[in-house]
Amino acid sequence: MGLFAPWFLAGLAGLALPVYLHLLKRQTTAPKLVSSLMFFESRTQSSTRHRRLKYFLLLSLRLLLLMLLVVAFANPFINRNTATLSSQRLVLLVVDNSFSMRAGTRLTDAKDAAMGVLAGKGAARAQVGSFGSQLRLMTQPIEDQSALRAAVQAIEPGDGHGNFGELARAVRAMAEAVHTPIELHLFSDMQRGDLAATFSDMALPANVTLATHAVVSKAQPNWTVESVDAPGQVWGKDAKPVHVQAVIAGFGTPAARRTASLVVNGKTTATKTVAVPANGRATVEFPALEAPYGFNRCEVRIDAADGFPADDLRRFAVLRSDPQKALLIHNYGDNRSPLYVGAALSAAAQSAFILESINVNEAADRQPSNYAFIVLSDLNTVPAILENSLTGYVRSGGSLLIAAGASAGARLQIPIFGARIVETRDYSRVPDRYMAVGSADSSHPAVAKADGWQGVKFFYALDIDPGDARVIVRLSDQTPLLLEKRIGEGRVALLTSGLDGLTNDFPLHPAFVPFIEQTARYLAGSERQGGARPVDAYLDLRNAKEQTQRVEVTDPEGKRPLTLGEAASAQSFQLTEAGYYHLRLANGRQDEVGVNPDPKESNLDVIPGDVLALWQGKGSQSPQEAAPAASGAATPHKTPESLWWYAMLLVLASAVAESVLASRYLGTQREES
Repeated sequence: MGLFAPWFLAGLAGLALPVYLHLLKRQTTAPKLVSSLMFFESRTQSSTRHRRLKYFLLLSLRLLLLMLLVVAFANPFINRNTATLSSQRLVLLVVDNSFSMRAGTRLTDAKDAAMGVLAGKGAARAQVGSFGSQLRLMTQPIEDQSALRAAVQAIEPGDGHGNFGELARAVRAMAEAVHTPIELHLFSDMQRGDLAATFSDMALPANVTLATHAVVSKAQPNWTVESVDAPGQVWGKDAKPVHVQAVIAGFGTPAARRTASLVVNGKTTATKTVAVPANGRATVEFPALEAPYGFNRCEVRIDAADGFPADDLRRFAVLRSDPQKALLIHNYGDNRSPLYVGAALSAAAQSAFILESINVNEAADRQPSNYAFIVLSDLNTVPAILENSLTGYVRSGGSLLIAAGASAGARLQIPIFGARIVETRDYSRVPDRYMAVGSADSSHPAVAKADGWQGVKFFYALDIDPGDARVIVRLSDQTPLLLEKRIGEGRVALLTSGLDGLTNDFPLHPAFVPFIEQTARYLAGSERQGGARPVDAYLDLRNAKEQTQRVEVTDPEGKRPLTLGEAASAQSFQLTEAGYYHLRLANGRQDEVGVNPDPKESNLDVIPGDVLALWQGKGSQSPQEAAPAASGAATPHKTPESLWWYAMLLVLASAVAESVLASRYLGTQREES
């Protein structure tokens, strides 16, 4: 027996209070009427107050009431064997249905083992769940054997990645809600890759007993397509050849030669043989991806040579479309900005954009809505008609990049962007004759792949008041260099220096190409979310311009998993199955993505027995002693059972008895008076 909160026993000091109250009863003598005092002997009245305990039964009840109240708050408990609590314990059966359980007969063996445990659970309640990337309970705690067996049989193979840390977290949350002993039976292949990052993440509460039922005892050799590197989008019929690179991995395998094939829309377009070293990796490259216009469902496959053929392919989707048009409006006589920007787009964007360059005097007859994005480079004046046209273009969802250059220094504010120009910064007059980048927000696509613009020298920039704009890059003196601001449904990016190579040497640095490429894709909204995603990843359904658009998602089975409400308001969707998902919006935009299981599921190595024993709380046992536990034989387990409610019932009984007895004594005192 023990106490959960022994510090409450300090309240026993309060037992002195009833004793003190009972000692306050004064000794009194009832006056008697006599005819004469002549026969009484005179004496001196004692000034000492006489006190004595009276009503011992009432005092005892009050002391008992206080003592029981203190003990109740100390929360006493006794340890009882879990086996003696069969009617109170919960038998939780969790069947692993992660992707690796598709190998051989693993899932069938796990379900058969679960049926055996169900047959011997006795009168205890049971609950069935499946576990891939998260715990999914399939029944409530019930005793109905037929319903429990049907739930086990209904478990289907999944494509998620197992994580025992996530399982332990879910069981910990369940233990807090159930408040009864839990006998956890885990039926799994005990894959080593399912272990949590730290062992503490797999800790289980004291009232949970873990019994593991491993369906395999040793690692199984397996080859797999571990990864594929391919673009999500290609442009035009005369685009540059697109290379596809795949990594073929072997886990616990001997050296062997595997045949890899590139499949496009169900048709094999290329085949190569690759030598995979023992327990190693090899790279295979396909020089040209022949994908027709539209979305193409592509795969890299290897020949099946093991007991786990489900991971012998890797899916990805490729979209071929015409390049988008972009417009660069530059100052009259500026030939350098179009040269640098055009060369950067051609080098990096794989012909994704067709850049049209005009000077400001020719911009009046252009329709901005025909372009994916527009660049204003070093304009000293912006005609009112052009400014109004571009402002309307941005407010309706268009995107703009403004490179202020040196010509904007004479203005009071940046056109369209609306930022006030504080002063011009001529860094050719500082000791180093230039200013470097001080900080950059790498979360923004424009600088994510540009390595923080290290080594770039800026000779001139405008110091502006950012206002409510987002500052992405600052110079070392904290001057804002790259900013972004949302105007209506569109966005405007501002570079307070130039693109002509005169106000800086940015166009001569390697960081310039990824900056132009990523900024163009970001402003045009043409950056696909990727042609391939892992299972359990989230797919963004709408961009900032499409918040009011309804969306339709088709899963690999051809079903539409979104409800009507989700189709109108959901921002993302979890990809729970391997295969191809298709996305279609009411405005006509479509997207398709290939979804693949986590490659960690292809490593079929198992958790060592001593690690399993440590997880079950049997780390001090020998492997021979831990073997029964690893096979599912549960050992007697002590479970603390709280006596708090029993103590509170005694408190209630004592309080009632004390009230009755106190009322009785009070009535007696009134009659005597």
